Amino acid sequence: MTLSDVLRRMPLFASLSDAQREALAEHCLTAPCARGKIFFMEGDEAAGLYILLEGKVKVFRAAPDGREAILHVFGPGEPFGEVAVFQGGKFPASAECVEAGRSLFLPRTHLLERIAGDPALALRMLGALSLRLRAFAAKVETLTLMETPQRLAAYLLLTNDERMEQTGGKTDAGFQLDISKALLAGLLGTARETLSRCLTRLVEQGAISLDGRTVRILDRKFLEGL
Repeated sequence: MTLSDVLRRMPLFASLSDAQREALAEHCLTAPCARGKIFFMEGDEAAGLYILLEGKVKVFRAAPDGREAILHVFGPGEPFGEVAVFQGGKFPASAECVEAGRSLFLPRTHLLERIAGDPALALRMLGALSLRLRAFAAKVETLTLMETPQRLAAYLLLTNDERMEQTGGKTDAGFQLDISKALLAGLLGTARETLSRCLTRLVEQGAISLDGRTVRILDRKFLEGL
């Protein structure tokens, strides 16, 4: 599979023409990323756009006492660092690989050159970026207005629905938690111990079943009520 083919499968570039994708692919760099690799730190100059091909990356902000606020966990096909690239200046958060894989890097200078030469490229990419902004707005609302049990219920329902959409499933057949409990706790803005208690409580209430990392929704109405 060529880099142009890879870009075609990514929502951010899916609507571009073959010629546009091939022009971008000429300047893309791919590299393996081991667990623990730091892509950039908060305050670093935004040198380019990253796209994950394999593995997982967390984007986070760190407090002076060492605590982390995880803003998002990205998987294959998802870009990160794009807002700072378009805006210019410095990255507002840090990015670290939490599951080994491969990444693609597109230098900011080339991306801006392509946009300047083809304004339609900017319009198409803005459409994809607006979806990201909407997702972050929903996350802020969730973290500020909901307690941990509510956040967890919303996460489980959303993850289950995304899995069913991907597989075309007609029933709640279950899904895998593809990130660790520690990472999920950070994503939901809570402590790992609190997350474990909430999961156990949902099992006891008959809302879900939990077998290792496999979750199955047993009482959807209960979770929706939360």
